[in-house]
Amino acid sequence: MRTPSQNRPHPDPKPAPPADPAGERLQKVLARFGLGSRREIETWIRQGRVSLNGRYAQLGDRYQPGDRLIVNGRPLNLDAQQDEPVRVLLYHKPTGELVTRRDPEGRPVIFTQLPRPARGRWIAVGRLDINTQGLLLVTNHGELANRLMHPSREIEREYAVRVLGPVDERMLERLTRGVELEDGPARFETVQEAGGEGANRWFHVTLREGRNRIVRRLWESQGITVSRLIRVRFAHIDLPPRLRARTFLELPPEQVEQLLGFVGLAPAVGGSAGHPDRSARPAKTAARQPGGRPRTRR
Repeated sequence: MRTPSQNRPHPDPKPAPPADPAGERLQKVLARFGLGSRREIETWIRQGRVSLNGRYAQLGDRYQPGDRLIVNGRPLNLDAQQDEPVRVLLYHKPTGELVTRRDPEGRPVIFTQLPRPARGRWIAVGRLDINTQGLLLVTNHGELANRLMHPSREIEREYAVRVLGPVDERMLERLTRGVELEDGPARFETVQEAGGEGANRWFHVTLREGRNRIVRRLWESQGITVSRLIRVRFAHIDLPPRLRARTFLELPPEQVEQLLGFVGLAPAVGGSAGHPDRSARPAKTAARQPGGRPRTRR
């Protein structure tokens, strides 16, 4: 199997910020250990579900080693979990699955396909809608997930997209120059022609944001219907060509460290990178890759 980031150079790592002697904000620490997103934990603090050293925690409280924590009624020893490895899974999400913990309608969710982490819980890096398939990064390190998702980092995503309808040169120019959507301007960084015949054509597109249904909405703004959408890359990590839908692959330790450095986190933050889980299930058959030789448009 081709290593996910083998053919793409790594961006220069950003330096990790120095440690704060006063401690870290409580919601940041709890998120890093995979208990939830920062926003979710801030809500828990407001609701009185987090106790710090025998009192209800407040927004702005900072955690230091040795502090006593109770979260949702359960004592939590973060110091004992410092050596737990940072883990990152590459999951090939199929169409029809939701990126959520549970669905009131009983539809399948991605987290039932993943192994149980030793600490905390898995956090998905962004979302793919129910009709989109492809690469989804999942980690047990909340701060890593937060930095990878943050809009200010403008991390590049690449999608293979099959469209239905006539596409001409002027339309592609508009899509790369920028169009106005209901929630603000948006554009593709690049558009690559990738094969197809007649009204059905494949393109590879890149963009640096993750707004809801942004790829579909950009094409729909031109009167074009998206009939299939696959995320094939996030940052420098490609969807492995032999990774079947509903299976995952764990990043090896050196690539986890590269990913931490990419977002300015020291490899030791939240534990050093661990070894791939033996329960990981890489596919044995090649995934279908749409289109032919791409032609780039910027």
